Formats: sequence, structure tokens, C-alpha cells
Amino acid sequence: MKATFKHSLALFFCLALILSGGLAYVAATLSGERSVADLGPAQLHAAEEEGGERKVKYWAAPMDPTYIRNEPGKSPMGMDLIPVYEDEVSGGATISIDPVTSQNMGVRTDLVTRADISRQISTVGLVGYEEPTQYSINAKVAGWVEKLYVNETGQQVKKGQKLLEIYSPELVSAQEELLLAKNTLVAVSRSSFPQIVESGRRLLEASRKRLKLWDVSDEQIRKIEETGQVQKRLTLYSLYDGIVSMKMVNEGMHITPGLPLLEISDISRVWVYADIYEYELPWIKVGQQATIYLPYADSKPLTAKVDYLYPYVEAKTRTVKARLVFDNPEFELRPDMYVNVRLQAEAVTDVLVIPVEAILYSGEKQTVFVALGEGKFEPRVIKSGLQDGTGRVQVLQGLQEGDKVVISAQFMLDSESKLREAIQKMLEIDQEDSDAGSADDLFGDE
Repeated sequence: MKATFKHSLALFFCLALILSGGLAYVAATLSGERSVADLGPAQLHAAEEEGGERKVKYWAAPMDPTYIRNEPGKSPMGMDLIPVYEDEVSGGATISIDPVTSQNMGVRTDLVTRADISRQISTVGLVGYEEPTQYSINAKVAGWVEKLYVNETGQQVKKGQKLLEIYSPELVSAQEELLLAKNTLVAVSRSSFPQIVESGRRLLEASRKRLKLWDVSDEQIRKIEETGQVQKRLTLYSLYDGIVSMKMVNEGMHITPGLPLLEISDISRVWVYADIYEYELPWIKVGQQATIYLPYADSKPLTAKVDYLYPYVEAKTRTVKARLVFDNPEFELRPDMYVNVRLQAEAVTDVLVIPVEAILYSGEKQTVFVALGEGKFEPRVIKSGLQDGTGRVQVLQGLQEGDKVVISAQFMLDSESKLREAIQKMLEIDQEDSDAGSADDLFGDE
């Protein structure tokens, strides 16, 4: 009997506890006292608005930020829409990122400063001949090359040195005419008629001039007149110093007037053609100091100045040639040799500069992100200028000294900024449509 009474008493206490818990839950429900964990996004928004803390701009899907609504609801994936507050949406494309997210993204900034920038351009140069000191030796009469004194390409030639001997029927006839004119002048020199003597002199001068025009030297003409004998072969002499850069003639070869025989080039001065890319052209000026280094070891640097910038771009290399002039008395620089060229540009002083990695290039626009503080970033279109060799670029428009620009993770900022800008435009269009609809209701026909 006692055991039954104890069991009945325990059961009574359990039912009392269950009933008191249920009444407490009902009371809490009726009085609005619920746990924060039990509230959804819409209830949280209502609670915050009652507290007067933040105001919602629009509602967006958690997995698709382009799906936005003016009121709470469900996304196409069945998830609750989350609120986007007005203090998170700035005007235009400015975005806000909390410090933790910014740190996880690896966002780094740098200051816009004033500095002097310069650039040293290192490029490749090709040694070439000095064009005004290249000479072509060609035949002015038809004949045969019976003796060739200069018979090797690269052979050094001095002014007045024998080049070749030519047999030409035309030269033989011209010599005979010279001797005949001289004998005629001697015969008529005692004539009492001055006109006849003068004609004899003019005939002799014409014969001499004809031989000179065929590159017969004064010494050879004098020898013909003194000996009174016609020479079968006449020698051509070099009029220039240099080396034989091209040889197009051999002994026994028949030659015709205008045929190139030899090319002589003076390499005591040479040109070096340095390749300059198009983006480097603003740094290059005529008269600028240049240094070249030969490709072999223990070579001493040679200095010169930029003599000329060619007014066209090479189609194959997309470079502009800068011409450097070098004295080459010991023939250290050889045509068609490659050399290393360094050009030191003059410094541009007191300009605004930023790191080049801060710039986003998109077509014709150049964009940077400026850190406004408190986690806000603003995209800004700028205009850049010269870029130095240390990774800094000149800013011509769009920034001021002391601005902070983002130098890493700006691609993610750019994506987010464009997304926010697109959403803002969509909201503006919806607002315009709403205003237009209100106006139609106000002034519509009754």
C-alpha cells in the first residue's frame, strides 16, 4: 500500500512539471519573448527596425547576389533572403568590406607620393657600316679584267692602292686619240693662224678629259704623253680607305659599263642600331648618353650619344632603331656584331607616382581602387604617364598626393564593384518605373 502511494506521488510531480513548462512556453509565446536562435532573417530585420538601428536597402539571395527583392522571402534555391543594409551600399560603385574579409582577401594598400622617376633601358644593338663611307667601284667602259690586285672580301685597302687592270678597246682608242691630238698640236703650234693653234689645244684637252672620265689617273695620262706609247692595260686605283665589304668580280671576267665590281667600306667609324620598344620611346632623346658592352669577356665599356631616332617602326620586331655613332680606330666593333646597349634616361622630377600593380587595364580605361577608410573602397579612373624601371608609374590625372590605392586583390574588388553598380542601376530603373506608375494613377482618367 505504501509503495503504491509513493508511485502515485511521483507521477503527480512529473505531471506538474510538464504542465508548468507548457504554460511557460505559452506565456512566452503570447508575450513575444522568443530566443534569437528561433528568429529567421525577416524576424531579425523586424527586431532591428523596432530597435531603430539599421535600415534595409533590399533583400538578396545568399547564393546569388543578383537575385534581389524589396521584401523578405525565399530564393529560387529555397533559402531565406538576407537583408542588405543602406550603410553597406554606398553611392555609385563604392563597396564596403569588413576588416576580416579584407584580410582574408589579402588586400594591401600603398600611398600616392611625389618622387623623381628615371629609367635605364637595356637593349640589344647591331653594329653596322657608316653609310656615307660606303663606296661602290664599278666599270665605266666595257672590257676584260686581266689582273685583280684586291682579290679577297675583308681585305684592307688604302687610298691610291691598285685595284685591278682592265683591257678595253675603247681605252686603247682613247689613248690613240690622245697621242694624235698631241702630235697635231705640235704640228700646228708654229702656224700663223691663232685659231688653228687654239683648236689643237682644245682637241688635246678633250682627249685628256675623256680618259679622266673613265677613271684614268693624271699620272697615267702623263706617262702616255711622255712615252708616246699606247698601253694595252690600264690600272684602276682606289680613291678611298676601308675594307672590301663586297667583291663581285674575278680575273678574266668581262665587264660592262655600270657593273659593280667592288664595295669598299670605311669602318674606322661605325653605327650601332639599338632596338627601342614603342613604350620606351618617351625616355629616348637625341644626344642622350649611351654605353655599349661587347659580348666577350674583359671588354671595356664604350660610350657614345644617340645620334638619330629613325621615324618608322620595324615591321618584324615592332621596334624603333636608335642610331649610335662610335669611333672604331682599332676595328674592335665589327659590322653585324651584336652588342649590349644601356641608355640612361634623364629623370622626371616631382611627379605623382603609384605602384604599377595598382592599375587595372580594361580597354582604354585605367582604373585604381582608392581606400576611403572604414573598409570602403572606391574605383577611380586615372590617366597614367611614364613608367620607371622600379615598378612605379606616373599619375597625370585622377589621384592626389596622400591617397591610398589598393595594390593587391583589386580584381576581386573590381568584380564586386561592378556587381554593386549593376544592382544600383537596376534599383534606379525599378524606382523610375514605380514613380511613373504613381504619376499615371494620379493624373489618369477617372
